[in-house]
Amino acid sequence: MKCLFVSDIHGNKNKINNLFTIIEKEKPDGVFIGGDIFPNYFSEDIERFFKQYYIKKIKYIIDKGLKSKIFMILGNDDPKIYEYLLIRAEKDSLLNYVNSKVVSFFNLHVVGYSYVPPTPFILKDWERYDVSRYVDPGSLSPEDGKRTVEENLKEERYKTISEDLKKLSKKSDPKKTIYLFHSPPYKSNLDRADLDNKKVDHVQLDVNIGSIAIKRFIKKMNPFLTLHGHVHESSRLTGSWKEKYGDAFSFSAAHDEADKLAIIYFDTENLDKAYRKII
Repeated sequence: MKCLFVSDIHGNKNKINNLFTIIEKEKPDGVFIGGDIFPNYFSEDIERFFKQYYIKKIKYIIDKGLKSKIFMILGNDDPKIYEYLLIRAEKDSLLNYVNSKVVSFFNLHVVGYSYVPPTPFILKDWERYDVSRYVDPGSLSPEDGKRTVEENLKEERYKTISEDLKKLSKKSDPKKTIYLFHSPPYKSNLDRADLDNKKVDHVQLDVNIGSIAIKRFIKKMNPFLTLHGHVHESSRLTGSWKEKYGDAFSFSAAHDEADKLAIIYFDTENLDKAYRKII
């Protein structure tokens, strides 16, 4: 199946317009959107924005007869209070909201996962401890910061990305599953942040900000394909938007040129021929 993958659009209207123009032209079997889809929620009416720039365009391509399946998750910049927009769109058969669940995709499965390890940012709706309750210098724990949806913080205190992935790995055969993650794997070409020579309390910050749990999951479970975003500058700093662990390919569509959209083109029958275009 021919597919497109984008991530970290952050409500950029030009990027969204370009994406749907390409969908209409290319007619892919699958479209994967890897989180951080909304604009800043202080500057926009999110529900109105989502209807105008996503739902309206999805309905348009459906009316044109396109059969592209759209798979979507939210990212750490997307307030969870607006998750209902994706849930409602899925009920209307407009897209597949795949966070923490399995959806069939021809002879494969798709599983999504929005959570990232602790960051320095205030919004904590989609943050979770990684493999332990350790928090990097300069970051805030998932128990601090702010949430737009009330959670049981006693439970959140002990939840980890690692435990979540153990559960998700049992929902489908990883070797036949495309995992749509927001976080990239730790110490990879996909998670290199621009933090050189930056310190907090005289401690050098880790320049790799991806998930240890996700990297361990990929290396242990050898999934069919993993897709990632989150770290915008990584491909610029490492010179690569892809990684391979054993037989498992990992691609990132994050990109740090503000008005340019990075699109990963891949064919599930020939993943080693995947390529990236900057629009």
